[in-house]
Formats: sequence, structure tokens, C-alpha cells
Amino acid sequence: MSQTTREITLKESKGTFSIFRKSSSNKENYDFSGISALRQLLSNEKARILDVIKNENPSSLYLLSKRLGRDFKSVHEDVKLLERFGFLELVEEKTKNRIRHKPRLISDSITIHIKL
Repeated sequence: MSQTTREITLKESKGTFSIFRKSSSNKENYDFSGISALRQLLSNEKARILDVIKNENPSSLYLLSKRLGRDFKSVHEDVKLLERFGFLELVEEKTKNRIRHKPRLISDSITIHIKL
């Protein structure tokens, strides 16, 4: 895994915070607002997902959900959000007659800037 840092910037705007990322032409481009969105993105459950992927390297989303003790649908939704914001990717692997999606980290740190 190459060392990659995701940067999130919070900017004060009329008494509230806005979260943004500078525009780019790749899939890492995102815009969303409100500190509640940041809390949702960096929740304890999503931190657990990142930790299990990093330390246990599950071979599929199914095994990830089993190791977390959570239902598959909830884990899948959380993983898709983490993938959307560039923290991980799902790698397709063919096994016999099935295709499984192996989660793989692509970021190893998060930097949060708060501009007042």
C-alpha cells in the first residue's frame, strides 16, 4: 500500500462549518457540508471497519461483516461511503464461479484542517 493522506478542510462560514475538498479531476473529488457529515464519515463503526481491514485483511465484504459482528448490508453501505471518499477500494477477485469484493485500504492517514 502506498502512503496516501486524505485531507479534509472545515471552514467557518456564517457561524457554521463547511467541509470541502479542492476540485480535481479524479474520483477523490468531493464536496459536502456540515460538521455532522464529517462525524458520520468518521464514526466509530467506520473506524472499526478501517482497523479490521488494516489489521486482519479480510478477503471479502462477507468476512469483514462477520469479523465486525454486523449485518452485511450495513457494512456494505459503510464501505461504499468510505470508498467514495477515497479511504479504501474494493478489488474484484474471481473465485470458482463467484466474484467477491476484497476491501483494500488506499489511505493510511487523515488530516483535518479547521479554518476559522
